[in-house]
Amino acid sequence: MAFVPLQFISEPVEVHFNELPNLEKIPGCPDEFSWRGERFRIIEHVGEWHDYRRRGRMARNMTSGHAAIAERRGSWGVGQDYYRVRTDCGRIFEIYYDRAPKDLGNRKGGWFLYREVATPK
Repeated sequence: MAFVPLQFISEPVEVHFNELPNLEKIPGCPDEFSWRGERFRIIEHVGEWHDYRRRGRMARNMTSGHAAIAERRGSWGVGQDYYRVRTDCGRIFEIYYDRAPKDLGNRKGGWFLYREVATPK
Protein backbone atom coordinates (compact mmCIF):
# COMPACT_ATOMS: atom_id res chain seq x y z
CA MET A 1 0.00 0.00 0.00
CA ALA A 2 1.31 3.44 -0.90
CA PHE A 3 1.30 6.22 1.65
CA VAL A 4 1.08 9.94 0.94
CA PRO A 5 3.36 12.28 2.93
CA LEU A 6 1.41 14.89 4.91
CA GLN A 7 4.26 16.72 6.63
CA PHE A 8 8.03 16.38 6.90
CA ILE A 9 9.05 16.70 10.55
CA SER A 10 12.61 15.44 11.17
CA GLU A 11 12.68 16.16 14.92
CA PRO A 12 14.08 14.14 17.82
CA VAL A 13 11.57 12.23 19.95
CA GLU A 14 11.70 10.33 23.20
CA VAL A 15 10.56 6.70 22.90
CA HIS A 16 9.12 4.36 25.50
CA PHE A 17 9.15 0.57 25.59
CA ASN A 18 6.88 -1.67 27.66
CA GLU A 19 9.84 -4.05 27.88
CA LEU A 20 13.40 -2.83 27.41
CA PRO A 21 15.03 -4.09 24.19
CA ASN A 22 17.58 -6.90 24.48
CA LEU A 23 20.02 -5.07 22.21
CA GLU A 24 20.54 -1.34 22.63
CA LYS A 25 21.66 -0.74 19.02
CA ILE A 26 18.81 -2.85 17.56
CA PRO A 27 15.91 -1.75 19.72
CA GLY A 28 12.96 -2.61 17.47
CA CYS A 29 9.75 -0.62 17.31
CA PRO A 30 8.86 1.28 20.50
CA ASP A 31 5.44 1.16 22.17
CA GLU A 32 5.08 4.94 22.55
CA PHE A 33 6.84 8.16 21.71
CA SER A 34 6.71 11.74 22.96
CA TRP A 35 6.86 14.69 20.58
CA ARG A 36 6.35 18.37 21.39
CA GLY A 37 4.98 17.54 24.83
CA GLU A 38 2.40 15.05 23.54
CA ARG A 39 2.60 11.29 24.08
CA PHE A 40 1.55 8.95 21.26
CA ARG A 41 0.75 5.30 21.98
CA ILE A 42 1.57 3.01 19.06
CA ILE A 43 -1.31 0.62 18.38
CA GLU A 44 -0.15 -0.83 15.05
CA HIS A 45 3.22 -1.52 13.54
CA VAL A 46 2.37 -0.87 9.86
CA GLY A 47 5.80 -1.54 8.36
CA GLU A 48 9.55 -1.27 8.72
CA TRP A 49 12.68 -0.95 6.61
CA HIS A 50 16.38 -0.50 7.25
CA ASP A 51 19.02 1.61 5.56
CA TYR A 52 22.52 0.43 6.44
CA ARG A 53 24.38 2.10 3.57
CA ARG A 54 27.66 3.67 4.55
CA ARG A 55 28.10 7.28 3.46
CA GLY A 56 30.97 9.75 3.29
CA ARG A 57 34.22 8.65 4.89
CA MET A 58 32.42 5.63 6.39
CA ALA A 59 31.90 4.33 2.84
CA ARG A 60 35.64 4.30 2.21
CA ASN A 61 36.86 2.55 5.36
CA MET A 62 35.92 -1.04 4.35
CA THR A 63 36.78 -3.45 1.60
CA SER A 64 33.99 -3.88 -0.93
CA GLY A 65 33.20 -7.42 0.29
CA HIS A 66 32.80 -6.34 3.90
CA ALA A 67 30.84 -3.24 2.84
CA ALA A 68 28.32 -5.39 0.95
CA ILE A 69 27.74 -7.56 4.03
CA ALA A 70 27.48 -4.49 6.29
CA GLU A 71 24.87 -2.93 3.98
CA ARG A 72 22.65 -6.00 4.39
CA ARG A 73 23.15 -6.59 8.14
CA GLY A 74 24.33 -3.26 9.41
CA SER A 75 27.46 -2.47 11.35
CA TRP A 76 28.05 -0.67 14.61
CA GLY A 77 27.03 3.00 14.50
CA VAL A 78 25.92 3.03 10.87
CA GLY A 79 22.42 3.23 9.44
CA GLN A 80 18.82 3.81 10.39
CA ASP A 81 15.91 1.52 11.31
CA TYR A 82 12.59 2.97 10.11
CA TYR A 83 9.13 2.12 11.47
CA ARG A 84 5.76 3.17 10.10
CA VAL A 85 3.28 3.20 12.99
CA ARG A 86 -0.37 3.99 13.64
CA THR A 87 -1.07 5.78 16.90
CA ASP A 88 -4.05 5.64 19.24
CA CYS A 89 -5.32 8.96 17.81
CA GLY A 90 -5.39 7.44 14.29
CA ARG A 91 -2.38 9.32 12.89
CA ILE A 92 0.31 7.44 10.97
CA PHE A 93 3.94 8.41 11.51
CA GLU A 94 7.30 7.23 10.30
CA ILE A 95 9.93 7.20 13.05
CA TYR A 96 13.49 5.99 12.89
CA TYR A 97 16.38 5.03 15.09
CA ASP A 98 19.66 6.54 13.92
CA ARG A 99 22.37 4.12 15.00
CA ALA A 100 25.17 6.73 14.89
CA PRO A 101 26.56 7.61 18.32
CA LYS A 102 25.96 11.20 19.44
CA ASP A 103 29.49 11.67 20.81
CA LEU A 104 32.21 9.86 22.76
CA GLY A 105 30.35 10.29 26.03
CA ASN A 106 27.06 9.02 24.59
CA ARG A 107 27.56 6.04 22.33
CA LYS A 108 23.83 5.41 21.87
CA GLY A 109 21.97 6.51 18.79
CA GLY A 110 18.85 8.64 18.74
CA TRP A 111 15.19 8.45 17.77
CA PHE A 112 13.60 10.84 15.29
CA LEU A 113 10.13 11.52 13.96
CA TYR A 114 10.66 11.50 10.21
CA ARG A 115 7.23 12.44 8.86
CA GLU A 116 3.50 12.00 9.09
CA VAL A 117 1.79 10.08 6.28
CA ALA A 118 -1.73 9.11 5.24
CA THR A 119 -3.34 6.40 3.14
CA PRO A 120 -4.43 7.60 -0.31
CA LYS A 121 -8.15 8.32 -0.72
